[in-house]
Amino acid sequence: MYTLYYGTNNDAKIDFMKNILKELPISIIGINEIKGINHNINETGREPLENAKIKAWHYYRQINKSVFSADSGLFFDNIEYQDQPGTNIRRINGIRLTDDEMIKYYSKLAEKYGGEIIGYYKNGLYAIINDEIIVENDSDKINSEKFILTSKPHQKSNTGFPLDSLSKEIYSGKYYYDIDKIKYDNLADRGFKEIFIDIMEKMKINKILEKAL
Repeated sequence: MYTLYYGTNNDAKIDFMKNILKELPISIIGINEIKGINHNINETGREPLENAKIKAWHYYRQINKSVFSADSGLFFDNIEYQDQPGTNIRRINGIRLTDDEMIKYYSKLAEKYGGEIIGYYKNGLYAIINDEIIVENDSDKINSEKFILTSKPHQKSNTGFPLDSLSKEIYSGKYYYDIDKIKYDNLADRGFKEIFIDIMEKMKINKILEKAL
């Protein structure tokens, strides 16, 4: 079993990643399980991978254990530049929004452009095995599929992932909440699994090298 700390204090994201990787021999531990961690990070990156790197090193320097961080940017088709969230999905005009505030803000944004807009999440992941072994990835394989963001929230909500309430599959026009999850194949999930298989291989090699010293 391989152990990796997830550099985030968002419990929903930790549970989400654990679920994606549940079939792999890897244990994901939330960084918030370690006492005294400083979570104050200045995420100045202009791309998701840059912010993932900033967060991963921030936590690695504190715990000196294998850690990874992930970050996302939200991009919409055919909206004005000043309305494009990019890496500031939750922080609007310098203010960090609550889940409810995010639903209200993005509902109004969709309404501004006719009630529905099409977008996708660009993801970046940065893992530090040790000072010399790094895995980074922001390929299209881990981007979300394009989806519809609607102005009308679903009755269900997901703490930590508020925009799920506004998200619809682009082909069926159904809310993701109303799609059979057993039959639904998320390509980004498969992409994340491939990255973590690569991470495990590098951790395996590192263990062999440590034993040889």
